[in-house]
Amino acid sequence: MTADSPGRRVLALWCPDWPTTAAAAAAGRVPGDPVAVLRAGRVEACSHAARVDGVRRGMRKRQAQSSCPRLTVYDADPARDGRLFEPVVAAVTGVVPMTEVLRPGLLVVAADRAARFFGGEEQLAERLTDAVAEVGRGRDADGLGRTVVGGVTARVGVADELFTAVLAARSGQTVPPGTDAAYLSARPVADLVAEPALNGPGREDLVSLLWRLGIRTLGAFAAMDPADIASRFSGDAITAHRLARGLPGRRPSRAPIPPGLAVEHSCDPPVDRIDAAAFLGRRMAQELHERLSAASLACMRLTIHAFTERGQRHSRTWRCVEPLTPEATADRVRWQLEGWLTGRAGSVEAPDSPVVRLVLEPVEVVNPGTLQSALTGAGLPGDTGGGLGDQARRALVRVQGLLGGESVRVPVRSGGRGPAEQVALVAFGDELRPPRDPAAAWPDRLARPTPSLLVQATAEVLDAEGRSVAVSPRGAFSAEPVTVRLGARSHRLHWWAGPWPFGPGNARAQALLEDGRALLLCCREAVWVVEGVYE
Repeated sequence: MTADSPGRRVLALWCPDWPTTAAAAAAGRVPGDPVAVLRAGRVEACSHAARVDGVRRGMRKRQAQSSCPRLTVYDADPARDGRLFEPVVAAVTGVVPMTEVLRPGLLVVAADRAARFFGGEEQLAERLTDAVAEVGRGRDADGLGRTVVGGVTARVGVADELFTAVLAARSGQTVPPGTDAAYLSARPVADLVAEPALNGPGREDLVSLLWRLGIRTLGAFAAMDPADIASRFSGDAITAHRLARGLPGRRPSRAPIPPGLAVEHSCDPPVDRIDAAAFLGRRMAQELHERLSAASLACMRLTIHAFTERGQRHSRTWRCVEPLTPEATADRVRWQLEGWLTGRAGSVEAPDSPVVRLVLEPVEVVNPGTLQSALTGAGLPGDTGGGLGDQARRALVRVQGLLGGESVRVPVRSGGRGPAEQVALVAFGDELRPPRDPAAAWPDRLARPTPSLLVQATAEVLDAEGRSVAVSPRGAFSAEPVTVRLGARSHRLHWWAGPWPFGPGNARAQALLEDGRALLLCCREAVWVVEGVYE
């Protein structure tokens, strides 16, 4: 059972301004000093004392220092943040064994059973904040007397769903059971981007668009029809809409975890240095990614186990909003091992018991082509796209050397009316110049959103009597479409839009099946095909 399973209460523990707390601790600064953490020359995080003097996120360095002459600035360092957050996680784990770290400074736990054990949610929250406060006074949950980050404060929020609990933690609130939607309804729509660990790609653009449309609260966004969201916005907008309605943002994965995915390494000699731990983490992360790729899976939740010479077992679970990459996995392994191996926060001296065995265990996996796989029975091929990393580029150059320059092609955006025409393939290494101008005016061009997967599979569109639906010369359906047949299976239509003609008897239409799949259908000369799949 995960923290967002039905029937569970979720507790979120948030340490405000954690990057500034970690940066100040690593530099030996007093907790109350005005501090800012910079990324690319702009303020990414600032302490309460800095905000009092007018410093705000997004400010340039010079502007922030002019607002607060006492301001001390540090560069962003995720490894530092993760390493120094480990004693806080250990303290929480000493109270509630099962924790999930969303990012350094924020973690969640399943609160229902723990609340019953401690006498209620309020008592559990008090117990956890006390445990974190003990870390701030220099004593960790294991009682090893480590010197850790000083001045640590925490706020706790409890709700039915993870997103609601994270928002509630910012004000230290408990949302009564069954009232998540009511609690969220009056909150500003900007809360959708309040927590980066829960943001999908394009979330800030979505919030900006909603604001321009006059949608200022989560309640107003939640009131929109889910079918309209699916047809007009990105895939992450569907997740954001579920969050605004008080529903789980990401459903628990149904993909079974095949045996043999976990990566295990016995350390001989034992690992007691941070540089050796970082090297080991990169190697194991790459091996894990290769196993996941071979199984056509991606990891959304990862547990890292470390076993020491003293027989101790340190385990930590990381939850991610997007599938983990090898680099992101290696970062989390390094953060965890640095925290476990470092006897004094911010120091590489006085190491704890060396690590003799390390295990990376995926505990939630997803199939990136889940939607495509569901359509495979109808003859829809899988996705062959994706970005190109350095290793991929080297491999493509080698293939070109063996098979010729025209044997490797890459897609570029092109001009055209249909989605297939809007992508052209050019030889890898040539100038990425499309054969048709994408900025030109294309009459009858398909409106956005564009399908995320281009396919070509035969289909049938039927009316209530089971007769084929055609498109008239005037661009209208011959009858109300009710069913779409893909291969040997029929699927009832939940919603449709169109048709949009692009010639006599030819048209495109969007269809949302009752099982949630969204398709782009195309009719040419009375023959229907699935031309694209929306995600």
